[in-house]
Amino acid sequence: MAEKASRGPQDIHSSSPDENEFPFGYPTSICEDVPEQKYLCSNCNNVLKKALQTLCGHRYCSACLSWIVRNNKNPVCQKCKEEDPSTLNEGSLLAEERAFGDAAINKEISELRVHCVTLGCSWCGTMKNFEEHQILCEYALIPCHTGCGHVVMRKKLADHLENGCVNNMTVCHKCKQSLSSSEYQKHSCEGNLYEEQKHVQAETPSNEKQNHSGLSVSTDGCWFSEVGCSFGGSKEKIKEHEKAAVGAHMLLLLQYIKQLKANLCTASKAPNSFIPQTELNVNGAEKSISDLCIPGSLQINGDLEVDCLTRTSVPRDESIVQQLVREKVISELENKLHVFENIVAVLNKEVETSNLEITAFRRQSELDQNIIRSLELKIAELHRCLTQKDAGLSRLHKSLLFSEQTSYDGVFLWKITDVSQKLQDSVTGRAVSLYSPAFYTAKYGYKVCLRVYLNGDGMGKGTHVSLFFVVMKGDYDALLPWPFRHKVTFMLLDQNNREHIIDAFRPDLASASFQRPVNDMNVASGCPTFLPLTKLQSPKHAYVKEDTLFLKCIIDTN
Repeated sequence: MAEKASRGPQDIHSSSPDENEFPFGYPTSICEDVPEQKYLCSNCNNVLKKALQTLCGHRYCSACLSWIVRNNKNPVCQKCKEEDPSTLNEGSLLAEERAFGDAAINKEISELRVHCVTLGCSWCGTMKNFEEHQILCEYALIPCHTGCGHVVMRKKLADHLENGCVNNMTVCHKCKQSLSSSEYQKHSCEGNLYEEQKHVQAETPSNEKQNHSGLSVSTDGCWFSEVGCSFGGSKEKIKEHEKAAVGAHMLLLLQYIKQLKANLCTASKAPNSFIPQTELNVNGAEKSISDLCIPGSLQINGDLEVDCLTRTSVPRDESIVQQLVREKVISELENKLHVFENIVAVLNKEVETSNLEITAFRRQSELDQNIIRSLELKIAELHRCLTQKDAGLSRLHKSLLFSEQTSYDGVFLWKITDVSQKLQDSVTGRAVSLYSPAFYTAKYGYKVCLRVYLNGDGMGKGTHVSLFFVVMKGDYDALLPWPFRHKVTFMLLDQNNREHIIDAFRPDLASASFQRPVNDMNVASGCPTFLPLTKLQSPKHAYVKEDTLFLKCIIDTN
């Protein structure tokens, strides 16, 4: 930090904030869905981290805004420049004291669905739990804390420390050989076994004290190395390790106590038989365990005090005192063993309870999923029914409109609106003709309609309005006489009631237009030169008024 504080202006780079000094916002790649623009920082374009809103209304990460203000004399909002440089004003100037925390956006961002992008990790959750997961992610690559230079997955760190870390070595107290944790657990100095046995048998009490000191904890390793812990490193790292690995140390100590108890029982049953050095040094082992687990001192019958910090020489002829000390230590160790067994039993019960809760949660989750699936099916069915009902309503609406406009007496009045637009569509070819609604000559008579070409058709194309009569396929055609014989009269009504345009014709009985329809409608027949276009738009007449005209058709049914 002191090095950063001593930088001069020449050392400042304006490309981006230093990652360790001012971290960017959250990368968009961690989001399950593409985040909305309002969630993105105006500087780094990542998802906002500790969002601040400026007076101009744009949002920045807290760190990004600090970096921009620090590296520019007159910082201006970049978004304001990009959107419209002409609107820059005093509100576009950036300053930390003029920005305020956007609590609403921060809350929405904290609920965004995200996932871990570390290869192999399947974690998913919300943004508010993302940083906590990053600290605990088992698939994250981290440097070995012993300083060996290796980078390993967090979940493989223990295996690396045990088998591959060159800095996590343990020195054998007998042969002085440097071994890894796994090698140290399997290591035994079998070559010196015979000499050690002879040396043990010839030992004096003072030598026994020296041998017992061989069980004391190495200053280069963990205090629990004598009971199986293989951790090694600097004093600071050893302290951190001892704080973090209390549970593991207790398990190692429990195993060591059980082994020690078995050795003591064997020694008491066969006092004259040969005992390995680890068993002969039982007093030293008791002393080492007392250093680790039993602070203070042990009082035996008020006569003899065994100090846990110093070791007094015990004469050989005081075997009774040794036996009392041994029994007292065994009693203490048995008490601790019972405590550890109780702890393990409680933990086992908690594990069983947790397993039952997890099973219950899984069953409930399955039930919830089944309910959700059934509801989704019901929603789909309701949506399908709603679609069918909408289609039925549409058909009914069309039928109602048709019924309102239908005539059953052979007289039909057709109102055409937006004449100028429809005339333009006819000229351009977009809609060259228009069909009228169907009407009938009688309740159960012929079904017919009109067809008009506002820009003309055939010989009247471009000069006249063409009006035609169309015979349609009806429901009662089988009962009607064919061909169609009735006289048809066309009228274009003058809306001032002065001069109506009237034209009439009788059907050509040989024409296919008036035979019984085979398709939906026959070919139209009528007047291709019904009305000149010049007369249609003439101001002298009111054929088109308020952009509307009226065509009338009269069928002589007598």
